[in-house]
Amino acid sequence: MKPTTEIRSVVHALRSRAGRLVRAWAPPATDDAPPIEVSPPPALPIELTESGSRRAMPLPPGWTAERVKSLLATVSIDGAPPTELANYLEFDFERFVHTWSLVHDCGGTALEIGANPYFTTVLLREFTDLDLTLTNSFDPDYVGPAAQTVSYVDPLSDSASEHVFDYTSLNVERAPFPFADNSFDLVIFCEVIEHLLMDPCKALLEIKRVLKPGGRLVVSTPNVARLENVARLASGANMYDPYSGYGPYGRHNREFTRHELVKLLEFTGFSVPNHFTVDVHVHHASHFADPTALLPLVGNRLADLGQYIFCVCVNDGTARSGRPNELFRSMADVDLQSW
Repeated sequence: MKPTTEIRSVVHALRSRAGRLVRAWAPPATDDAPPIEVSPPPALPIELTESGSRRAMPLPPGWTAERVKSLLATVSIDGAPPTELANYLEFDFERFVHTWSLVHDCGGTALEIGANPYFTTVLLREFTDLDLTLTNSFDPDYVGPAAQTVSYVDPLSDSASEHVFDYTSLNVERAPFPFADNSFDLVIFCEVIEHLLMDPCKALLEIKRVLKPGGRLVVSTPNVARLENVARLASGANMYDPYSGYGPYGRHNREFTRHELVKLLEFTGFSVPNHFTVDVHVHHASHFADPTALLPLVGNRLADLGQYIFCVCVNDGTARSGRPNELFRSMADVDLQSW
């Protein structure tokens, strides 16, 4: 898609100041804002394409992407038509597969936080040997057992299956997890942290408590610095999430950059040997701007501008006390530390 006149003028102005612009996007090398650390290469290559950062999509042995997507397209929750989830699946299909790829080699016990709408859960059930425990939070005041019935159809064999997915109803920033210390070999904390209202540290410290020493934590979340947001800001549009009819937890209350998320995870006692951003769908030009028009300016930063952040963490550190003052304010100084 050709850039609009407005975005062409923006790009022209930015090009004239490209040196200063690139320096401004990189955090200054000070104690308060250390530079972004380069992580070890991801297990799979990131390809920088004309539309941004795309990652080679791993698949279960013997399965094509079309067959996996067709399987997930039949997912129905409590008898609702699968079409209710069609847009979500179309938009984020690759994200579900990438999440599976980061844990498919794991065994033992696993906690998936925020399992509904169960696309990742189905992949874990069908293509791993993990013993799954699930949580959801539809009522922030209720902690206890609940269940939903999930059905889906294998598109190749045309065989249907129906499963009762038991889960614990739990608001992860308001209640202690009802699980014993060192209960899980793996915790999957995907597309949840951006919904938290008050304190991501509380949830991460509870995850650390229930995760075995040396256990793996996988986190994913939308990247606030994704290329679409850069384009929206450059054209004068707002990048914040709209208010939600589902209440305050129905919107993204705080999105992160890759640098922020890695530092938060380290602050709460995890090492993060593998972290990256990645695009999982094509960039969609809005009536404000075409994100791909900015690609000539940000070719050296595409690794930080993907649509989602993925972090693969190990529970092998010591959590800091207090809260990082880079993410919190209006708290007593004694409760804040710099990361």
